[in-house]
Amino acid sequence: MSFVLAVQLRIKPENVDAFMGMLLENAQHARETEPGCKQFDVLVDPADRTKVMLYEVYADDKAFEAHQQTPHFKKYLAEAVPLLAARERQIWKRV
Repeated sequence: MSFVLAVQLRIKPENVDAFMGMLLENAQHARETEPGCKQFDVLVDPADRTKVMLYEVYADDKAFEAHQQTPHFKKYLAEAVPLLAARERQIWKRV
């Protein structure tokens, strides 16, 4: 079974450009350097660029735990997450 994470984000309007740069950097590093990361999609609401959804698929729970220990994720957490107005995470299991 795969570990799936869906994250709904609301970016503070004044932070959209800065946040998106940091988010896309984190996603690219996850895709390119983490063998346990099977998919990392960044989706933007076409009517409201402050609304973003992340859809991440990892091989298993341990692969997601490894993702959370990477330098690029820790940087994202420290620098990008404070630019948000809201963040809601949902964990799923692909069967």
